[in-house]
Amino acid sequence: MTPPSMAHQSLPDVLAGPLLRRLSPERLLLWLVGSRPLELNLKLRPAGHPVRQLRLNEARLRRFPVGRHAWFHLIDVSLATPLPTGVRIDYDLRIQDEEGGETGIADWAPHLLHAGATCPSFVIAERHHRLLHGSCRKPHYDGPDGLVRADEWLAQRRDTPSERPAWLLMTGDQIYADDVAGPMLVAIHELIQQLGLFDETLEGAMVPHSQALYTADATYYRRDELLPEVTGNTKLRERFFGGVKKPVFTSVNAGNHLMTFAEVIAMYLLAWSPQPWRLVTIAPPTLDATHTETFETEQAIIERFAMGQPCVARLLAHLPSLMIFDDHDITDDWNLTRDWEQTAYDHPFSRRIIGNALMGYLLCQGWGNDPDRLAEPLDEIIALLQQAQAQDGWLPAADHDAHIQRLLRFQGWEYRIPGDPLLLVLDTRTRRWRSERNAGDPSGLMDWEALSELQQAMLDAGSVTIVSPAPMFGVKLIETIQKLFVLAGKPLLVDAENWMAHRGAASVMLNIFRHSRTPDHYVILSGDVHYSFTYDIRIRHHSGGPKLWQITSSGLKNAFPDTLLDWFDRANRWLFAPRSPLNWFTKRRRMVITPRDPDRAKAGERLWNGSGIGLVDFDDQGRPSEVRQLDARGFDVRFPAPRSSSPSNSR
Repeated sequence: MTPPSMAHQSLPDVLAGPLLRRLSPERLLLWLVGSRPLELNLKLRPAGHPVRQLRLNEARLRRFPVGRHAWFHLIDVSLATPLPTGVRIDYDLRIQDEEGGETGIADWAPHLLHAGATCPSFVIAERHHRLLHGSCRKPHYDGPDGLVRADEWLAQRRDTPSERPAWLLMTGDQIYADDVAGPMLVAIHELIQQLGLFDETLEGAMVPHSQALYTADATYYRRDELLPEVTGNTKLRERFFGGVKKPVFTSVNAGNHLMTFAEVIAMYLLAWSPQPWRLVTIAPPTLDATHTETFETEQAIIERFAMGQPCVARLLAHLPSLMIFDDHDITDDWNLTRDWEQTAYDHPFSRRIIGNALMGYLLCQGWGNDPDRLAEPLDEIIALLQQAQAQDGWLPAADHDAHIQRLLRFQGWEYRIPGDPLLLVLDTRTRRWRSERNAGDPSGLMDWEALSELQQAMLDAGSVTIVSPAPMFGVKLIETIQKLFVLAGKPLLVDAENWMAHRGAASVMLNIFRHSRTPDHYVILSGDVHYSFTYDIRIRHHSGGPKLWQITSSGLKNAFPDTLLDWFDRANRWLFAPRSPLNWFTKRRRMVITPRDPDRAKAGERLWNGSGIGLVDFDDQGRPSEVRQLDARGFDVRFPAPRSSSPSNSR
């Protein structure tokens, strides 16, 4: 392993990025991480328009460290003269050197260029006519990567601006902080050392600080042994069937759960860029025979994941992306029950683990969605990091904890993107409707106040596209099984979180769709479940509308166990057929739900299982005109509309 004092001499200027985030004709947001503070200029060349040269001064660029050799660059450019829509805009980020020379993306990141191109490009869409969407990208899932497939698909349309999606929507679980492969954690630790990412003390932990954690005997595959326990009525470990214990960090794979802020930052860099992979060598640590075998299996998968990173980085440099967290971005079953919250947040170490992941989300995902709304927590975290820089690379413990406390109370992660149709992205994790009857029952995914704000945001809109990480309308049989586990007092065992699990939240949500001033057309884009499906939905006895579509695409690099999903699919069709009386015992009995059959599935199958990414085209009234899954294996799966539900025959 290269000593930190020598590592910086061979580091690339840019470690990750640029990522295109929220773009509009008047404002551009780009995200980049460098190995040092960079002097940057932005060059824009819209097709058929003059070239623009923009110096990224302090008003347009915020630079701050997360380590000795890792600097965030948040680029926020307001434009007095708006950029044109619907045309290709080539762009370049020019790095100035000390001698006054410049290098462009073609020099320092040639992997970001499509064949024959001299620089990357983007298109600002006139309307939300086409969207790519997906969730659940697990690096060590043994399957292809949906983002790599999306890059290949986009490359074929590089010169056709009208075919580019308006947005790439990443609808949850962009990283798996709670389920990390051993080789990935080794890479994370080597990258931390190479970049000198900031250290921290760990109150309430079995190790005193981050450096001790990285070298602890239990740091690989046994981190669940380091998770805290508390005395009293509630423990951070719950006892399940057969005496098996499950910690409050309820991933069954918590043996490599990320814990420190540095680990979270390193994970994002490795998830989105090929450059960090060129700085690390994955050498197996000392492990027992069982874990050695697991490590070897995972290493082959992780190496294939790393090989796809140039494609992933190129996609993120060409399509503007919007993101929202789900549980695995932080930890499995995050805020699932009131009891979970009370237990997790009452202990300083578990609270720190959750807070570190949320800090990473703010910097790597949240800022690019709505920087104005996140200005205050961003200012706080930058001040904290600047203190760490001044204190020899150690985050000040008291200020670190105080910032996490405020961040856990923050409300404002949800956001809206004006346009046609209106795009609303929901926070279904931090504003939950907690059960007052039983602290162990699942919380509603949004509380009454948050749902009321959602309804206000939609009033008098003609059509709306809603991003809900979990499907609002899921598979009834699976939700019923989850309900049975809730009744048995084991909601954490089956991740029993769906919109119908909490009576109050489900009732308010369904009433919103029946309100006379809310939209005529709703499209709900979701992920989470590790399979894909599309439903056409209408309200009984409302012949004039509204019309709803639930479109679910999951996962980007994950899938459901094939045999089990086949069984669920068949049983669901039989038990909840259109004429089945069981439908009248569900909360959706006032809805008529028509599943679409994927064109590549076996007869009668409604659920598509396979890594990939969803693609939805919209007509001029905001209705889905075509729904596809770009399967990561290289083919397309279409979900054709039933004849009676086709856009030409619906309101």
